[in-house]
Formats: sequence, structure tokens, C-alpha cells
Amino acid sequence: MTATLLPAPAAQAHRDPNVLRWLAAYTSSTLGDSVYYLALSWAAVQSGTPAQAGLVMAVSALPRAVLMLGGGVIADRFGPRRVVIGSDAVRCAAVLAAAALLFLTSPGLWPLALLALVFGTVDAVFIPAVGALPARLTEKDQLARVQGLRGLAIRFASVVGAPLGGLGVALGGAAAAFALAGLLIAVSVPLLLRVRIRDLPTAEGAGNTTAWSDLVAGLAYVRRHRVLAPLMVAIALGDLGFVGPLNVGLTLLADRRGWGAFGMGWVLAGFGVGAGAASLLLTVRGRLPRAGLVVGCACAAGSVAVGALAFVPTLPAAVGTALLVGLLAGLSGALCGALLQTQSDPARLGRVTAVASLVSLGLTPLSMPFAAAAIGAFGLGPVYVVSATVCGLGGVVALAVPALRRAELPG
Repeated sequence: MTATLLPAPAAQAHRDPNVLRWLAAYTSSTLGDSVYYLALSWAAVQSGTPAQAGLVMAVSALPRAVLMLGGGVIADRFGPRRVVIGSDAVRCAAVLAAAALLFLTSPGLWPLALLALVFGTVDAVFIPAVGALPARLTEKDQLARVQGLRGLAIRFASVVGAPLGGLGVALGGAAAAFALAGLLIAVSVPLLLRVRIRDLPTAEGAGNTTAWSDLVAGLAYVRRHRVLAPLMVAIALGDLGFVGPLNVGLTLLADRRGWGAFGMGWVLAGFGVGAGAASLLLTVRGRLPRAGLVVGCACAAGSVAVGALAFVPTLPAAVGTALLVGLLAGLSGALCGALLQTQSDPARLGRVTAVASLVSLGLTPLSMPFAAAAIGAFGLGPVYVVSATVCGLGGVVALAVPALRRAELPG
């Protein structure tokens, strides 16, 4: 799988066939993920108690969090495309094996837990590699557009994946849904094989260094970087304040307001539309001036909207507030991703992505049980206000650190 050196692209990222092949592969893989998670939850509920099903769904989180930083080292050492292709192949094989097992027998919870463990372990390698790959596809001045395209793919998968997985379950049970997920993930492999990537100069860590020294060097690189270090803090605070209210908090809010699952779905749809609009804006514009300043302002304003969700009296007002949250959070999130891409040395981008992903996908979800407990003890309003304050501190960091506030995307 030899990398091919790319000439300077003749088209913008959203018109570049090479980038669009990558986008199709990423969309198919992400859609397969959405179908897989629905199939796993359905199969777990059918095979055990709700508590046992919850444990099965949580199994993948531990290896993802523990191994994420090591996954960044692997992505930088072996190249992100090779790692993504290998990860998708393993995930596809595991899901199709689960589908075959469910077609033939009723295996119980243990095989499902093993599947979740394998999926989480592979994700620890896959996620940093996915983050490092765009820098090999196009020039730095197009990476913001690539982040916008990636955001649109994620929104598409979240909207289409659940109904598609539900259709698979309705037609053939969890086995059919697993088979559909495996086939969607499989589609990404031949597409990725056709994606051309650019070679990098011989990178730090490519010689006789150990994996551990590469990891330490990557962490030191992030810690010393004038933009990346405060950006990681801003991402951590923003996600920490955001996850509780928009996950477990929203469920409890819809229940106490009498909106039910239907109303919660509308609120989530409002958030998705706002986030999708932010991704579309970045895709079309390519860059926004004063990116660091926009991140800080969007995060600070978004935190106010997050806190307001607990106090809106009607469902239409909640949907409108959620749309505003999605627009502001989507804009700050996409710009944070673009700044990570453009400010990082491409040879270290796997490790940089691993640090950011560890915060967002590994540690931040651990706050959800605490948010639920706090809501039970103190009520919705105080917890939403505290969460919004934490989220707003991410914006304060972005505005207070001069290097981050003045950070620009390549034009």
C-alpha cells in the first residue's frame, strides 16, 4: 500500500475527486457505526436485563479511553490511511461474525460484550488515524473545508443511521442489522484504497525510537505548543459542560416538561440542523477570519444557550434554543478541529488527535452519571447553569490566551 505523492490540488476540497472519495468512505463507515450501535443495543436488550444491556453498551468505552493515546502513536508510525483501512477491515469482520452467530444461534450477552470490547479497542486506533488522514489529502488552506465536510457526514449518519438500523431490525432482527452495519463499513475499504495521499518528510519518531518515547514526545509537543495547549483546555471545558445537559439532562428535561420522546426528538433535530448548518458554512466558505476569536465567542455564546434550555417554557422555544446551541457548538467544534489540523505538524497529527479525542470521547462521557445524580439532588436549573458555566470557561480560555485568540486558518 504505497503512498502516492500528490501534486497541488486543482480544485477546492469539496470539488476534489480525491477528497470526495475519502468523504464517501468516511460517510459509509460512520453510517455503519450508527447502525452497529443500534443493533448492539437491540440485541443486548433482547438477551438480558436493561442493566446488563447498559453494561454491554459501556464495555467499548474503557479500551477506547485507555488505548487512545497509543492509537495516536500507531497512526503516526504506520500512516493514517493504512491504519484506517486495517481498522475498518477488523471492525467489518467482527460485526459480520456477530451477524452470522446471531443467525445461527442465540448466543446470549457474552459474545455481544466481546464484540463491544473488540470494537472499542479498534476505535482507539481508528479515531486518531481518521483525524490524521485529512492532512495527507489536501493543502492546509483546504483543511477547514474538509472539517466542514466531515461534520456534514457525521450529521447525515446520525440522522439516517438509526432509521436504517431500525429497518434492518424490523426485517431480520439484530442479525440483519449487524450484517447491514458490516456491509456499510466494508464499502469504505475499496474507496480508501483508491484515495491518494501525500508523502511526508521523514518524521520525528520514524527512526529507532520506541513507541513510548514517541508518545512522550507527542504529549510534550502538545504541552509546549502556544496554540494547541490552550486549545485542548478549551475543548475539554467546552465538552465537559456540554455533554451532560445535551444527553442525560435533555432526557430528564423532556420528561419533566411533559414533552415525551417525541418532543425530545424535535429538540435533538433542532440541534442537528444547527450543527449541520455550521458544517455547511465552513464547507462553502473554506475559512472564517479570526478563527480563534470566533471559537471563543461561539463557545461563550453557546454556553448561555445551553443554560437557557433548562428554563424555556414551551417545546417550540426549546427547539429554537437547541438550534442555536447546535449552530454555535457546531461552529466552535468545527473550527477547533480545523485549528488542530492546521496548527499541528502532520507527522504528529495522530498523537494530537488522540489527545483531543481522549478528552471528547474518552473522559467527558464519564460526567454523565454525575450530571444525572446532580439533577436528582439539586434539580435541572442549577445543574444546567453550572454546566453552562463550565462550557463558557472554554470560551474564556480561547479569548484569554493571546496565541489562541489570534489564531488564523490558512487562506
